[in-house]
Amino acid sequence: MDRGWGFLIGLLGAVWLLSSGHGEQQPPETAAQRCFCQVSGYLDDCTCDVETIDRFNNYRLFPRLQKLLESDYFRYYKVNLKRPCPFWNDISQCGRRDCAVKPCQSDEVPDGIKSASYKYSEEANNLIEECEQAERLGAVDESLSEETQKAVLQWTKHDDSSDNFCEADDIQSPDAEYVDLLLNPERYTGYKGPDAWKIWNVIYEENCFKPQTIKRPLNPLASGQGKSEENTFYSWLEGLCVEKRAFYRLISGLHASINVHLSARYLLQETWLEKKWGHNITEFQQRFDGILTEGEGPRRLKNLYFLYLIELRALSKVLPFFERPDFQLFTGNKIQDEENKMLLLEILHEIKSFPLHFDENSFFAGDKKEAHKLKEDFRLHFRNISRIMDCVGCFKCRLWGKLQTQGLGTALKILFSEKLIANMPESGPSYEFHLTRQEIVSLFNAFGRISTSVKELENFRNLLQSIH
Repeated sequence: MDRGWGFLIGLLGAVWLLSSGHGEQQPPETAAQRCFCQVSGYLDDCTCDVETIDRFNNYRLFPRLQKLLESDYFRYYKVNLKRPCPFWNDISQCGRRDCAVKPCQSDEVPDGIKSASYKYSEEANNLIEECEQAERLGAVDESLSEETQKAVLQWTKHDDSSDNFCEADDIQSPDAEYVDLLLNPERYTGYKGPDAWKIWNVIYEENCFKPQTIKRPLNPLASGQGKSEENTFYSWLEGLCVEKRAFYRLISGLHASINVHLSARYLLQETWLEKKWGHNITEFQQRFDGILTEGEGPRRLKNLYFLYLIELRALSKVLPFFERPDFQLFTGNKIQDEENKMLLLEILHEIKSFPLHFDENSFFAGDKKEAHKLKEDFRLHFRNISRIMDCVGCFKCRLWGKLQTQGLGTALKILFSEKLIANMPESGPSYEFHLTRQEIVSLFNAFGRISTSVKELENFRNLLQSIH
């Protein structure tokens, strides 16, 4: 069995224990307890505890990660926000100003990024810029050496790889534009109600291996829900194989993380002079309070921590790819590129030092053919979710939805490619495992969003301490 798949089965199975056990408890006394009493201490049979994750993220990782994401390489993301929804035509576009995305002007993006934004080194940038002037693969410049032509073929192969978990944008499309993520932050836009619910409903109901007869708790588009529906849902979920349960929890964790961001950067006050953004405690409680959400809120937060551990593990496994001398965070500014690579490697080594990573050597089980089928199911379902992001009516929400799903898809690609990563050559093109610039930027920004969510949970804990 593929070492990466064997590890992933074990990892997802172990972390699934985060959500086990739903015994009756006395109503907590404070607002903070209602949100967080079930999201603290040791996570059931897992050796990892929330406090260790919080300390590691909030004080050792978060500050350096934010600094890295402010650099030119990571702040500019090329995206096509004009792709039509492939599933339905009646998209209600959000007309609010806060839903708009301001793309970059051509002179605002570093030349090194614009030259060939999806390659990862100076050599690759120069090479692909030449070759893409021809007609794709069949017109590779014959003046290039045989070795170079082979490299172009390999890069093209990886760009179109069937191992990708997301349907990526065609960044060569005239509709694809660079966006400065720092100038278009993820925050509350006012996009809500049936249009927003429809997106998440399709994701959960049609792409999380769930039959229509099983009702998801607190589904705003389903009527007549009660305790029996909740019990039925979790009985069904616990009866799934660990991989499919984990898939649901990844999506739930992503949903929870996005809701934390919207609650933490909420439009609190607007005047003709300025807008004031900040923490909306009421909004946070409506989404995560154990009583107000009938027990769902704490489960959602556990799934957020589950997502954090999955992406953290992926980053720890992909370190050899970034350690290779040929890899650059290429923008054209040599000094800054070198400094940012050093910071990137510091962060990845810090992640690798996390004390509670799982030992994948303990996890080898299951039939190889069945494992391959499950991986393919994972990939197809997740690719479908990435396509649903083109149906989001708020362009800023669409931007961050596309980026975060691509980032999670890249993390899954890494976890399923452990053997390929281990067999990479120390120098020269990596033919078996490859990440495009789009994947790299989305991977780290998506993890940055989850890291921010964990940090914001500490802020909300403090804000809720005195509320009863």
